[in-house]
Amino acid sequence: MTRSSLCLGFLIAASLVARADDWPQWGGTAGRNMYSAATGLPDRFEPGKYRAGTDDVDLATTKNVKWVAKLGTQSYGNATVAQGRVFIGTNNDYPRDPRHQGDRSILLCLDEATGDLLWQLVVSKLRSGKVNDWENLGILSSPKIEGKFVYLVTSRCEVICLDVHGLADGNDGPFQDEAAYMVKDTGRPPVPLGPKDADIIWVYDMMDQLGVFPHNASNSSPLIVGDLVYVCTSNGQDWTHVNIPSPLSPSYIGLNKRTGEFAGEDDAAIGPRIFHGQWSSPSAGQVNGQWQIYCGGGDGVLYALNATPTKAEDTSLLEKVWWFDCNPPEYKVRDGKPIRYPAAEGPSEINSTPVFYRNRVYVAIGQDPEHGEGVGRLVCVDATRSGDITQSGLLWEFRGIHRSISTVSIDPATGLLFAGDFSGFVHCLEAETGKHLWTHDMKAHLWGSTLVADGKVYLGDEDGDFVVLAASREKKLLSETNLNAPVYSTPVVANGIVYVASNSHLYAFYDAARASTPPPPSGHQSDLKPVKDRARSPLRAEPDRTSSQ
Repeated sequence: MTRSSLCLGFLIAASLVARADDWPQWGGTAGRNMYSAATGLPDRFEPGKYRAGTDDVDLATTKNVKWVAKLGTQSYGNATVAQGRVFIGTNNDYPRDPRHQGDRSILLCLDEATGDLLWQLVVSKLRSGKVNDWENLGILSSPKIEGKFVYLVTSRCEVICLDVHGLADGNDGPFQDEAAYMVKDTGRPPVPLGPKDADIIWVYDMMDQLGVFPHNASNSSPLIVGDLVYVCTSNGQDWTHVNIPSPLSPSYIGLNKRTGEFAGEDDAAIGPRIFHGQWSSPSAGQVNGQWQIYCGGGDGVLYALNATPTKAEDTSLLEKVWWFDCNPPEYKVRDGKPIRYPAAEGPSEINSTPVFYRNRVYVAIGQDPEHGEGVGRLVCVDATRSGDITQSGLLWEFRGIHRSISTVSIDPATGLLFAGDFSGFVHCLEAETGKHLWTHDMKAHLWGSTLVADGKVYLGDEDGDFVVLAASREKKLLSETNLNAPVYSTPVVANGIVYVASNSHLYAFYDAARASTPPPPSGHQSDLKPVKDRARSPLRAEPDRTSSQ
């Protein structure tokens, strides 16, 4: 081997290692466990102060912050990081392109090193209005990055494939009408395209192709197994909250990741039993050498589907392998009378994402945050079984949790599981047995999920408080700070950087003492906005919406 080829081999190996530290999808991996093996992460940071008269963070007033990027005013999606880029959804209340004004959903692609804008996808609102596409919500889906492609569910209930480079390297793929796409249903003429616009490869419109009726929002985070990309269709009720316009439409589908062509739909027939809407994202796991897709149903049932479609009479089916009803009988009937949804003591759908870990699936039930607090249940289910496993598949349950839209995180080093609930409590349990170890009260509603990494648990809440807890059997609060805006998203870790988004800003923080080139100070200091009272506040009157958890 020559010296040059040896060096090339080392460079390739180093490149592979760097890519392995990316966070290319919701949950990091197909199993969706909110865990990272990263080390050397900070246990505290200071988000800094705003420059006088602005919402721009002065980096000179921060601690352990690499950069801050301004978002819109409502940011419910979660960052993903790959190929030297950070992707995150938001709204258009802070337009990055003055040619696109008004209510739009935005996907930002930022430079991983600086936070600078590389390109953006602009998505116009559906003509049908907030019954399908609530105003000012923005992009809720967490993108999946694979190779040079970005997969996303838009607020228009589309599955869309984008070029990771945007239009900077030309207009690739069969889709060539990005200018018209960005102004669809606005009545405005197309604007000239530039290098900071998204490059669309293909679009699959689930409302048009499948007849689905999303309830207020579409937000599934795409999953890829093999050649297929899987998503939840967000099919749900109409504005009356009693009628399901499209009960026969599928709840989960698979598409060819290269062409966007339909490949298969679930055979669970969830549609007629939907309580409200469907906002859970699929996960996946390999059991006995076969891939299964795990789906949280709008009927409160956890499904395992065969990842390989089977040809049927007039379609292709993702057939059920097993199913588990997460609502126990006492959540459905009391004193011989049915408990009507959305009663606090009654049944719930699944809005969190199922987590596959060591042949088990972990998931909690919950409802749209607009419905407030109520009884919950966290279950651990045996993924190796088949058929109706509601009775036979339960390994353990925890009913000390309230309604939850949060995905669990499991630390392989300690075997500890961390789960948040909407009432504001963080619970620590043994993943193997379900034994409850401790609870931490955030004193505010939780929309996001816990992230466990480097012996720490990271989490933000609706009041804007961001905490770091020790990932240990004894509760220990390491730090707490406030981001001056609600945190509806989940922190992620990529290449030694922790990313957390508030409604208005995306922070990239790290252990500056370990870094060789800390970010330079800039600007001048100014006073922070007042921090809210830490006491738990009653549920605010907010639109009917659900985070992409």
